[in-house]
Amino acid sequence: MMTRIGQTVMLHHGGDREEARDRFLKLWEEIGDDGDPFHRCTLAHYMADTQDDPVDELAWDLRALSAADELTDERVARHHEGLAVRGFYPSLHLNLAADYAKLGRPEAARSHLALARGTLGALADDGYGDGIRAALARLESRLDEESPATGGETPGPPRQRP
Repeated sequence: MMTRIGQTVMLHHGGDREEARDRFLKLWEEIGDDGDPFHRCTLAHYMADTQDDPVDELAWDLRALSAADELTDERVARHHEGLAVRGFYPSLHLNLAADYAKLGRPEAARSHLALARGTLGALADDGYGDGIRAALARLESRLDEESPATGGETPGPPRQRP
C-alpha cells in the first residue's frame, strides 16, 4: 500500500493533481475509514494537498491527524526503523494551521501553530526539520501581517493574497 501511495504522490508532484486525487480516493476506499492508521494518516496527509477547496483540504488534514492519534511507534517502525509518531505532529499541525489561515480563521491557525511549535523537538536538525521550522515561521509571520492577534476570529471572508 505504501508503494502505491508513494507512486501517487510522485504523480501529484509531477503535476497531475486531478489524477492523483482520483487515485488517492480509490486507495482510500480500499483502505477504508477503519483501516490501518499508518496508511490512513499518510494517504490523508497527501490527499489534502490535491484538494481545490480549502474546506476539503482541512477535512483531509483532520483525517490525517485523527489517524496519527491512533498510531503507535511500533506500527510506524514496521514501515521505517527509527521513525516515531511524534515526528508526524509538527507537519500535521502546520498543515492544519495553513488550512485555517486559508479559511480566514487566524486564531484556529495560531492554535495549531502553537501545537506544531510544541512538537518541533521531535524533528532532527536536517533538511526536513529545517523545512518544517521555516514553513512554520513563514506562516506565523504572514498571520501577524494579515491579522495581528486580537483574541477573536477575523469577521468576514478570508483575505485574498495578492
